[in-house]
Amino acid sequence: MERGFTHDTHWAGERRSAIGVAFLLFTALFTIDAGLGALDVTRGLLWTGLAGLVFVILVPSRVSVRPGLLSKRGVLVADTVHTDSLVSVRWCDGVAQRMVLRDTEGSRVEIDPAVLIRNPAMWHRLDTDVRTSIRRGTLLSGAAALCELSERIDRETAHGVFKVSGLPS
Repeated sequence: MERGFTHDTHWAGERRSAIGVAFLLFTALFTIDAGLGALDVTRGLLWTGLAGLVFVILVPSRVSVRPGLLSKRGVLVADTVHTDSLVSVRWCDGVAQRMVLRDTEGSRVEIDPAVLIRNPAMWHRLDTDVRTSIRRGTLLSGAAALCELSERIDRETAHGVFKVSGLPS
């Protein structure tokens, strides 16, 4: 393993869940149609396509961090941003909260902040690179968003420590 390389440790489980949901949907639709005597090649292909679409929608992007880079690979798209030369970090609120990172080269990556919260090693690597961006003077906006995320990670970590130790949080 490359030194300093970390990735989302929960990704494989989430991918298995997406496969399971898509397979259960396919199996249910296929079984119902077969039981009703309505199954034919066209309907079989339709159910296969629908299950494939559900998988593509549910499978999470794989996020990884190494010194100077954060990468996000989805089913169809891969994006990378230079974390040691960030220009901005901002929150994108909506149905699912997202953090948008932009670098000096114009690259942009949008990630779920929960990935960083549940993977402290990824957060530590990103935080180290963000400090480099601040020191270089490239990070023009987003320090508040990063402080907010840092506080949230600290709260989650403290809550986890209290829970494991049996102390009330």
